[in-house]
Amino acid sequence: MAGRTTKKPTTAPKAAPRSESKLFWWKRATKAVPPPVIVGGFLWRMRRWLFVFALLLFGALGIGLFELTRIPLPKAHVLAQTSFVYDSSGHQLASFSDENRVDVTLPQVAPIAIQSVVSTEDREFFSEGAINPISMVRAMVSDVSGSGNFQGGSTITQQYVKQTYLTAQRTISRKLKEAGLAIRVSRDLSKKQILQGYLNTIYWGRGSYGIQAAAQTYFGVNADQLNLPESALLAGMIREPEGADPTADPAVARQNQQDTLRALVRDRKITAAQAAAAGAIPFSKFVKAPHSASTSVSAAPNGADYFIEAVRQQLLTTYSAAEIDGGGLKVYTTLDPTLQAAAYNSVYGDGTLNPAKGGPSGALVSMDNSGEVKALVGGQDYQSSSVDLALGNAGGGSGRQPGSTFKGIMLAELLKLGYSPESVLPAPPEVVIPGGNNGAPYTVTNFEHEATAPQMSVIQATANSVNTVYVQIVDKIGPSNLDAMAEALGIPKSELGDDLSEVLGTDAVSPLQMTAAYATFADDGVYHAPLLITRVTNSAGKAMPLPVQPVARQVLTPTQDAELTYVLEQVVLNGTGGAAGGVGSEVAGKTGTTENSADAWFDGYTPHLTTAVWMGYAKDNTPMYNVQGGTIPAQMWHHYMAAAIAAEPQWAGNFAPVYYMGGLTLTAPAAGSVLYPEGLGTTTTSSTSTTVPSSTTTNPHSTTTIHKTTPTTAGHSPPTTRPTPTTSPPTTARTTTTTAPGA
Repeated sequence: MAGRTTKKPTTAPKAAPRSESKLFWWKRATKAVPPPVIVGGFLWRMRRWLFVFALLLFGALGIGLFELTRIPLPKAHVLAQTSFVYDSSGHQLASFSDENRVDVTLPQVAPIAIQSVVSTEDREFFSEGAINPISMVRAMVSDVSGSGNFQGGSTITQQYVKQTYLTAQRTISRKLKEAGLAIRVSRDLSKKQILQGYLNTIYWGRGSYGIQAAAQTYFGVNADQLNLPESALLAGMIREPEGADPTADPAVARQNQQDTLRALVRDRKITAAQAAAAGAIPFSKFVKAPHSASTSVSAAPNGADYFIEAVRQQLLTTYSAAEIDGGGLKVYTTLDPTLQAAAYNSVYGDGTLNPAKGGPSGALVSMDNSGEVKALVGGQDYQSSSVDLALGNAGGGSGRQPGSTFKGIMLAELLKLGYSPESVLPAPPEVVIPGGNNGAPYTVTNFEHEATAPQMSVIQATANSVNTVYVQIVDKIGPSNLDAMAEALGIPKSELGDDLSEVLGTDAVSPLQMTAAYATFADDGVYHAPLLITRVTNSAGKAMPLPVQPVARQVLTPTQDAELTYVLEQVVLNGTGGAAGGVGSEVAGKTGTTENSADAWFDGYTPHLTTAVWMGYAKDNTPMYNVQGGTIPAQMWHHYMAAAIAAEPQWAGNFAPVYYMGGLTLTAPAAGSVLYPEGLGTTTTSSTSTTVPSSTTTNPHSTTTIHKTTPTTAGHSPPTTRPTPTTSPPTTARTTTTTAPGA
């Protein structure tokens, strides 16, 4: 019909599909929104689903966190702490570590360092809870959508929990567990306790864990000395410690430092001017260059590496390697830095000994009267050879023959048995002991077949190191008695041979053992076991067991010891050890030289300090022609002791006076038991020797009064130049049957 119009039907719209009915409440809330285009509609629907997912996730998170807070805390990770070794003055000597970590308390950290970390990592730390739910959900949604990573959204409490209780695994489940445990930890610990634990656990690069180790590693200061530029740099490195090292990438390090400085200004902890000034300081002005990772033995000055390794080996007898390298021990030692420097300089300082160029080596040990080892030189360079020549077998090498320094031990036994050192014996250039060499004849000669007076007192024989006299003494007294004295002076029975040759120094011993033996003579006849460690504490400062306990025992009476010292003084005043004198104190000691000069020694002491010096080729018994104990070793001993006394005068002093030299007369062996050259019999004289400085009245017991003369330095200062040791034989070689020349 023309002009007819039609109306739109007014029927109600169809009901929404069943699948949409559940979202009706959402459609009503958004019905005013214009219908999007096709692409826009798809994005809008996705947005709705993400919102729903976030709500569901938040609900699950709440339930999960509630359940996690009800479970017990897992066992905390054992965090290794660096152990430190200190010298006798309390200065750090070395460190042992798997991880470089030293725990500190919060008051031991500079306030600006604490604030720098808080402003950078978690500015609301002191006012918020253990977690930040909004940050966590935002981070998780970002993770699910693939635009983030699992590291975001963590508070300082969560970071502490991750370091202390969890692994570095990056999963949502680990993140949930981290949050739940953070809530649990926050109930048990205060904010300050959590922050302290956090600062002690985080890694700062260069092998350093915790803020104390980081402060030392990067700046050489303690955590309580950190300033603004240092603190801002460290705080900026927490998220990327290796990549933000200022020596590896200064641009990244500077950017991170600037971020921290801006955060501090934002939080009104510093001014903009302070931030600008701190950020303008070149890193080279305050950042240390990186060094190699910590090892069990660091490059210590003046050859102290050998001492440090000896300390470590002693610790291993009581503590495990894990405790030493990660237990935070503090080990206080006996090493005197002044004496150690003097000792190393005396042995290797002038280049006379240079094993790096094929020359002989040297070793030195110095000990006080309580057994504390004050200096130890075990070699020229630990990095080139870790064998400690001062320790013998215990140092990874082998012992060395002591030569005639062992006569001092024989002299001690002679006096202990009650014999007089004034006893006179035949002193030929050569003697033969029938059956003295396992049933075969034992022939002994003096050094280079030296001819002496036909007869000689023990005092004279000691001063001039006369082998033929001393072999008669041991033949008379017996090697077993010599062994007993050696054991009493600290030389193990397993290292003794129980034969006549021992008195000439054929057993293998170490400089440390010989120092301890002669230190007995310096301390009125009291033996002290060598000590390297005086105190050990754990990381909390609690005293821990010592690996070697102090040992002291009386070996000689003070009277016997004074007589022995008087005899050994004559070695320096009138005998083979003259080069050792003139150090500013009374000196006693003994020289020693083995066959073909393969080993040369001087062992000596003042009233308060004992030192043994050895030299020779480390790997074998290569001869050292032009070298005897009275030459280079005695000179090195002199230089060291003179420097020690000049620096620390307490090592000097006077020996106890000797008023009477009594005792039994030791007679020569019976006829036939010792064969002498033709014309020299076995007669003996009285116990009074014409070599005693002065003789006055004789008491009823036939003893001789001795007045000690004041030693002079004339003729006892060492030569200005040392003879050069060489392996080339002299033009005319001499052959002897002497096991040890003895000079």
